[in-house]
Amino acid sequence: MRRYVHDQLAAAVEAVGATAVSVPVAFAVRGVPQAAEVWWAVAFFTALAAVFGVLACTPVRWSGGKKRDFERAVPLADSERGLPAPGDSLRRSFDWGFPAFLAVSGLVGALLWGPMAGLWPLLFVPERLVKAAYGTYWERRHGVVLWMGLVSDQPLGKNEFLYSSVRQPGL
Repeated sequence: MRRYVHDQLAAAVEAVGATAVSVPVAFAVRGVPQAAEVWWAVAFFTALAAVFGVLACTPVRWSGGKKRDFERAVPLADSERGLPAPGDSLRRSFDWGFPAFLAVSGLVGALLWGPMAGLWPLLFVPERLVKAAYGTYWERRHGVVLWMGLVSDQPLGKNEFLYSSVRQPGL
């Protein structure tokens, strides 16, 4: 089980890490583009990703909105599943597959289309930061902590939103 905010922040850090790997290699192989090109591309894609991040905070399902999912979150029975240790949720949120995919695809894109394609992992950063900010806002507004976890009694182990009290038992 992972805390939703930790999951989003970890994905943003992973995307920055993947960019830190793919960009130097892409620029070394294909050459460094003009600074103006880089800044325009980063600004454009940051604005585009921020718009998608804001859309994710709406109840509109086609835009990837999470608000409706947050509202449908079910209470987490502390004794039933148990909450992870405070730092354990953050460690579980990091995954090697996502940044590896981003780094490799950034490198392949840079080799095929040009060095600017190495920056594509940065597309995930604004969206994930906006989602983390909205998740934090939702948690504080409702006085709960939002979790993502697999529900074992579902046929395929569906990933579900759960919430718990801000206070952890035994503290």
